[in-house]
Amino acid sequence: MESESIVREIASLPPEAQKQVIDFIAFLKARYPTTQPARKERRTRLTDEPFIGMWRDREDMKDSIAWVRGLRQREWEHKA
Repeated sequence: MESESIVREIASLPPEAQKQVIDFIAFLKARYPTTQPARKERRTRLTDEPFIGMWRDREDMKDSIAWVRGLRQREWEHKA
């Protein structure tokens, strides 16, 4: 049903029935409140995250490829 036809239907009702329609609409609005869209939180730049650079001072990780290779070698030899 379109808005215009709904308005015509309500207008054709007796005044007491129109009041009941208005009361029912108020009830529905209270029961189903319109929600405000969630505010977007301001995003933190990745470079400002605390974990960025947390290993910067570790000498054993200056060459990450060598560090991973050594870790794998130690782990795989230990399990074999």
